[in-house]
Amino acid sequence: MRDCIYGLDVKVPLLDGSMVRYVNLDNAASTPPLVKVVDAITELAPLYSSVHRGTGFKSRLCTDAYDRAHEIIAEFVGVNTELNTVIFVKNATEAINKLSHRINIPEDSVVISTCMEHHSNDLPWRDHFRTLHVRVTDDGRFDEEHFDMLLRENAGKTALVTVTGASNVTGYIQPIYRLAMKAHEAGARIMVDAAQLAPHRRIDMKSDDDPEHLDFLVIAGHKMYAPYGTGALIGPKQEFLSSGPDYSGGGTVDMVTPDEVYWAGMPDRDEAGSPNVMGAIAMAVAAKTLMDKGLDTIAEHERILTAYALQKLGDMPGIHVYGETDPAKAHEKVGVIPFNLEGTDHALLAAIAGYEAGVGVRNGCFCAHPYVVKILKLDKSEIMSWQDQFKKGDKSRMPGMVRMSFGCYSNTEDVDRLMEALNMIKNGEYHGDYYQIPKTGEFVPKNFIDDYKPFWDPYEIEM
Repeated sequence: MRDCIYGLDVKVPLLDGSMVRYVNLDNAASTPPLVKVVDAITELAPLYSSVHRGTGFKSRLCTDAYDRAHEIIAEFVGVNTELNTVIFVKNATEAINKLSHRINIPEDSVVISTCMEHHSNDLPWRDHFRTLHVRVTDDGRFDEEHFDMLLRENAGKTALVTVTGASNVTGYIQPIYRLAMKAHEAGARIMVDAAQLAPHRRIDMKSDDDPEHLDFLVIAGHKMYAPYGTGALIGPKQEFLSSGPDYSGGGTVDMVTPDEVYWAGMPDRDEAGSPNVMGAIAMAVAAKTLMDKGLDTIAEHERILTAYALQKLGDMPGIHVYGETDPAKAHEKVGVIPFNLEGTDHALLAAIAGYEAGVGVRNGCFCAHPYVVKILKLDKSEIMSWQDQFKKGDKSRMPGMVRMSFGCYSNTEDVDRLMEALNMIKNGEYHGDYYQIPKTGEFVPKNFIDDYKPFWDPYEIEM
């Protein structure tokens, strides 16, 4: 897949002034674009025009491309488009927020979420409904026995189960189809946040009459090698047709009179304003490419690479890996591995890896604070201490981990580059004099300023 990815040969400057090939091990946050995605956008740009109701050739062409993008995403997740709709939105966060506004749930019902969710699949539900959280085990796994207990205790009251398809912190893959069956048996529906799962595993929402059918699904283009600002919410048409949209305005109506509004059908009703045509097409091209390459093949490559990385980390003294540590169980997770190096602040480690090794990782709590705090096994006094400091505007003691995360193109050389950086840090062989910025918690080297102009400067674009 390396030939399929744009920008893998880019060299970046290090603290000592040398240049090295950049290694991106932060794919769980965002992936680089596919070459086919960049090519498609470049080819379409001269033909770009408004969609829907435009009579010119360019408008007709872009309308056709935009409408077909919906169909490709539906194919990507295996959903019946006669009964279900694909709604393009800004990203996965907007998709979940939209559903939290649009879903029909009785006021006295409960939503069952989990303690391992990304904030985007937790906070919107807290805002609107009584939300219960399934516990996680000490190693960060979903506690299915507690899930079963919550379903029993709230029999007849549970309206929705909302769960991540794969954790962005530990990479654990959830048994979404088994959970779907249990939710349906309890009279509830299920929503799967598949933003982290979609680029790594094949997803099938299954037919609407299948007990394992996924009622709602959310995916994000920027995690699928299409970083052009698009996400998708997939769910039953009738759910959205039963009421007006959360955003109203252009494109959402069939007719407006001084006294009445006739809302459009789906997906127009929930795609207010001029849509991100380029983003939708980019996401569709990425989905088509992943299908053509074979997500099962990608998953097997990732399993081998994750096992390799777990073995390497396990062999290094002072490294603590969180979640699954057994290379033989790499198939139970996507390529996301959180860890810490004993005696080194997670933010300092990530900074040195970037400034002195050209390896991009991520550190912190990954927008899943309760989950990370649980996995770190912090006691109450530790939690209170950093929370008090945080409330005073100081993030220098925020708990966290370092996360390496793979894309379909990642390889053992990428892992080895990070291992070299870890050895350098562990042995105190780095050269920079780093200080921490309390307001952000990040570390930066003293007397150093990044010079971005040789790479890209919006003020230097030739007109």
